[in-house]
Amino acid sequence: MTGTADRPLRVALVGYGLAGSVFHAPLIAATEGLVLDTVVTSSEERRGQARGAFPSVRFAASPGELWERADALDLVVVASPNKTHVPIATAALESGLAVVVDKPVAGTAAEARGLAGLAEERGLLLSVFQNRRWDNDFLTLRGLLDAGELGEVLRFESRFERWRPRLKGGWRESGAPEEFGGLLYDLGSHVVDQALTLFGPVTSVYAEADVRRAGAEADDDTFFALTHANGVRSHLHVSAITAQLGPRLRVLGSAGGYVKYGLDPQEADLRDGRRPGTAGEPWGVEPESLWGRLGAGESPLTGGGTPVPTLPGDYPAYYAAIAAALRDGTAPPVTARQAAAALDVLEAARRSAREGVTVELDLRRP
Repeated sequence: MTGTADRPLRVALVGYGLAGSVFHAPLIAATEGLVLDTVVTSSEERRGQARGAFPSVRFAASPGELWERADALDLVVVASPNKTHVPIATAALESGLAVVVDKPVAGTAAEARGLAGLAEERGLLLSVFQNRRWDNDFLTLRGLLDAGELGEVLRFESRFERWRPRLKGGWRESGAPEEFGGLLYDLGSHVVDQALTLFGPVTSVYAEADVRRAGAEADDDTFFALTHANGVRSHLHVSAITAQLGPRLRVLGSAGGYVKYGLDPQEADLRDGRRPGTAGEPWGVEPESLWGRLGAGESPLTGGGTPVPTLPGDYPAYYAAIAAALRDGTAPPVTARQAAAALDVLEAARRSAREGVTVELDLRRP
């Protein structure tokens, strides 16, 4: 880290597709102490989009141009296709630069642990962008759990379901093994990370992964059943073909349950061009009609239970924590070893779905 208290930390963003343009660039620009210095893209169209949103940004055609001036940068954010995450992150760390990598950090847990080891050896920050830890429903649920409102949690149900019956194309839907496409590694990265964050290590994994849409190559309808070491069972659904959406969260405990419908509004707001930190505009706030309900023996669909005000979502908190970690040496908000633990689960899920077996995990992994 080369920044000072009176100079923002300079960030290079590799990739300006969906992840780079919708999530990373706006959140970096909205974070006090960070400045979006360079965007790496060879696309003239994407350069035009980035220049329109961030007039002072510089451009590079390839990540290699960053390593040539590494001393002029403080952080590299990797938001390029999945298969490029490991080589670009490795090169950045070897150039002495701190790194944030979009999820999944790697295709395998072994690769993720290799990156973690390299960062530790070099004394550099390496973090993984898991923005869904700052979703409004997740933050609200954490508050309920901390307050003991549910008693002993028995089952955690989490859904990221969409109705997208037509293919969009691109690497995210590719069936090529090196692309790590499909929902298992995409939305699955989010739901697994949330389950591990809330309930700790997993001892066994069962999964079903289907390819439902005509012409599809990668899984688009996947289910995970996880058994945590503490006895909680997580049932996780990710789907692009759900014609009627289920609850986003349904969490059942010995003293009560919490049911929440509807997605956090932050992604939709970012896609629509809204930016956090705009004067006079609240961020991450949803209407009362979407609040979840807490109760026992009642149906939330018929008004049962008590409405629970949803805490505002807070994606900006991720990069605020990154800036603090770079300046003050505090722990990053998400570590590469945490991401490796999630990849252990994703790899086990892929094997389970392929072989039709339940996969046991070794909790002695570092």
